[in-house]
Amino acid sequence: MRLPQARLDQVLDRFHQVEARMGAASDGQEIVRLSKEHAEMKPVADAVMALAKTRAEMADLEVMAADPEMAEMAADELQTLKDRLPEMERDVALLLAPRDADENASAVLEVRAGTGGDEAALFAGDLFRMYSRYAANRGWKVEVDSATEGEAGGYKEIIATVTGEGVFGRLKFESGVHRVQRVPTTEAGGRIHTSAATVAVLPEVEDVEIDIQDKDIRIDTFRASGSGGQHVNKTDSAVRITHFPSGIVVTSSEKSQHVNRDKAMKNLRVRLYDMQRQMKDNARSDARKSQVGSGDRSERIRTYNFPQGRVTDHRIGLTLHSLPQILEGDIDPLLNALISEDQAARLADLEAEFG
Repeated sequence: MRLPQARLDQVLDRFHQVEARMGAASDGQEIVRLSKEHAEMKPVADAVMALAKTRAEMADLEVMAADPEMAEMAADELQTLKDRLPEMERDVALLLAPRDADENASAVLEVRAGTGGDEAALFAGDLFRMYSRYAANRGWKVEVDSATEGEAGGYKEIIATVTGEGVFGRLKFESGVHRVQRVPTTEAGGRIHTSAATVAVLPEVEDVEIDIQDKDIRIDTFRASGSGGQHVNKTDSAVRITHFPSGIVVTSSEKSQHVNRDKAMKNLRVRLYDMQRQMKDNARSDARKSQVGSGDRSERIRTYNFPQGRVTDHRIGLTLHSLPQILEGDIDPLLNALISEDQAARLADLEAEFG
């Protein structure tokens, strides 16, 4: 893709303006805002400057190639730069393409059992373990906010905060219906059953402004049910918050009522922010929607087939015969393919914009 020089110059001009203003600013809030913009722009500016340097070197080498004494050496170096140029231009294009503002955010992960009774709850437990293993491998922190266990194990519902750099950007395409095909342990006849669980990944944005008025919410306390023994709460410490305008209900069931209230309010803000994101996504034209899915959580996105040991992502037609490894948290092959597909769609949009 041949990027317009005017667009590249615009990026560098703005970057230099921000740098100059940072050196002169005295207002604390302005310094914070400029520092954030500078951090976001620096990778783009660095890539644009590296591209400009390579193009300038190529121009110099083309001049040298006209000199018989320098021609052979110049031609070798010129070919090396020509080979590198398309990848450099693609990297710059990806940085310029419209991207998710919440790419680097931490996330709230929600896994719920769907159709299939006890088997669906067990599968929800398998999925949460898969994501927990993946998070551990990447050095992310997983903190369970609330959980309702299934009668035979697993979870009817589990909500956790996954904290780390780029969590939402890696996991955001996991939202949707995950289907499992396997023989349940309770199935004496050896028949394969199909059940499902839903996954939602919501960005956790610390500085987002969400106006929640007291008149719009009701806060209830209740005794949470646990898995038995020492895990059962002895006091009415669990908290449920109902947000009337949106109909959203959130709960938290730690031992401290104060902690539960804070967690439930945080979860409510995350959900309201996600609702705003969904409304913006739905307002986009069909041509702008990513090929890997619109984030509709009723969409069936993946099937885990145990008898054949395969996992199929239906959005991109990818099948991997590595089910055991995937359930142990090795999901990068799936995530990388989804991210690549999204990048291709964003590059296509950028190319259409440039004509």
